[in-house]
Amino acid sequence: MRKAPCSCCYDKEFDEKTAVEHLRNYRKAGPPRATRFLADELAPGTADGLTILDIGGGVGALHHLLLERGATAALDVDASRPYLDAARAEAERLALGDRVSFEYGDFVAIADRVGPADLVALDRSVCCYPDMHSLVGLAAARTRRRLGLVLPRDLAIVRFAIRVINLFQWLRRSEFRVHAHDHREIERVAREAGLDPVSKRTSGIWSILVYGRPPQS
Repeated sequence: MRKAPCSCCYDKEFDEKTAVEHLRNYRKAGPPRATRFLADELAPGTADGLTILDIGGGVGALHHLLLERGATAALDVDASRPYLDAARAEAERLALGDRVSFEYGDFVAIADRVGPADLVALDRSVCCYPDMHSLVGLAAARTRRRLGLVLPRDLAIVRFAIRVINLFQWLRRSEFRVHAHDHREIERVAREAGLDPVSKRTSGIWSILVYGRPPQS
């Protein structure tokens, strides 16, 4: 049996202090490089007319990029209220507020009320979730064109670092854990949903994986 997520630990782990600090860094330095790479791979050249589903969108860096490149609308689903508040504030500051909707909750738990989108993103959110199969499977099922993920690289040194992080989490009595999911298993789940690998690239400790739905004949 797969472990259930700690549904309320996301508000605790990604609290207001963390969200405010992340937003401050984002405003100062812009989107992280891996996020920029993900945007490039999801919508090469332009995102004109496309819709976005950003699962665990943080302060909104990815969907801001895609909206600025011409996407028509985005839905940001996040299990952290402070991050949703930060993303909403930033969307308003960038004059994108009328094109972004926000949904609070664990995506897997509320997926039945989330519709499909052309581009679906899991930018550093898969590693925060224990049940990868449900998360990626449900995200893939809602993908019309491309599904993109940013997650820790599938390397022994990275998996060791994650074990150290989780030891620290245990010592501080936090329910939250980081997860090193098998990339081959992620690809299998994506393929089962009818998606094919499109691209794979790296940025530091991160892998950027993109899958696409083949055009209908």
